[in-house]
Amino acid sequence: MAYTTINKSTDYFNTKLWSGNGSSQALTGVGHQTDMVWIKSRTDTRKHNMYDVVRGVQKRIVPNDTPAEDTVPGVTAFGTDGFTVGSETDTNGGSRNFVGWSWKAGGGQGSSNTDGSINTTYTSVNTTAGFSISKYTGNATSGATIGHGLGVTPKMIIIKGLGTTYNWIVGHNSLSTNWSKYLTLSTGDTAQTATNIFNDTAPTSSVFSIGNALGVNTNNSDYIAYCFAEKQGYSKFGSYAGNQNNDGTFVYTGFKPSFIIIKRYSSGNPTSTNWQMFDNKRIGYNPSNYFLFPSLVNAEDTSNPQWLDIHSNGFKIRNTGADLNNSGHDYIYMAFGQSIVGSNNIPCNAR
Repeated sequence: MAYTTINKSTDYFNTKLWSGNGSSQALTGVGHQTDMVWIKSRTDTRKHNMYDVVRGVQKRIVPNDTPAEDTVPGVTAFGTDGFTVGSETDTNGGSRNFVGWSWKAGGGQGSSNTDGSINTTYTSVNTTAGFSISKYTGNATSGATIGHGLGVTPKMIIIKGLGTTYNWIVGHNSLSTNWSKYLTLSTGDTAQTATNIFNDTAPTSSVFSIGNALGVNTNNSDYIAYCFAEKQGYSKFGSYAGNQNNDGTFVYTGFKPSFIIIKRYSSGNPTSTNWQMFDNKRIGYNPSNYFLFPSLVNAEDTSNPQWLDIHSNGFKIRNTGADLNNSGHDYIYMAFGQSIVGSNNIPCNAR
């Protein structure tokens, strides 16, 4: 099986930590052009902030909530080796510690993609890393298609209406084969079924389909779509079954994860469970892998750190709570990692 030749995963994804100064600071050493960054205060109850190069600097959307895009001095510049944060408290408040997860797409705003029935305003795409950012305007037509530019089928798609208070929509390959189910990033709801979200149509190597739901396709409303394709040795999008045991499920990714998001999607008791996110920088060693909640404003949780272990080839669940490990329930995940593939296209030994 061929591997994607990604010699350094930090060329395309990295986690950056910093202390806020309340004014402005350039954050470098990320290792790549920052085209999308997700930022959260670790030390207090501040909202999540997401910025990308397609929408432009200072254009914020909030993953844990549903407000329309606003303009704040959060991210004031995208650089070739990081990004600059301004005076916005949520991204650079004084005496606060922050984390930012940075992805590289096309290295700039990109151009219109005309593969679908709706032409995107801009699509910034990185086919090597399997990540694209697309802005489009809805037409309220069921069966509309949007070009993602990846050249392979995406495994996960996240969509947010920019001028509306609609929920974030998450599609994932493991939820249903025909993409009839979806999750909402800003809530703890389990997977819902609707024909008017992804039009009961799985994405292809060139486009993804949408129905006429307000959250994905209101007439004359603007949307942003983040599309992720799986790249062996670098990213993985899958699912696992919980067993409610401290010796929980081991999930094989084929690389050492540096970033993981997990969500229970099967229905049952409890009816709502939190999204959870981990990385290899906070603190970044077993068993102290602290976590944050994508759908909540909570500060970083350090009270019970042994929720999962990060291994050289995957991760293992170590907690019996409903958010990660309900017996008889299923969970989706997205993971990016430290590449184990060399320039000779052969997997390296785990270290």
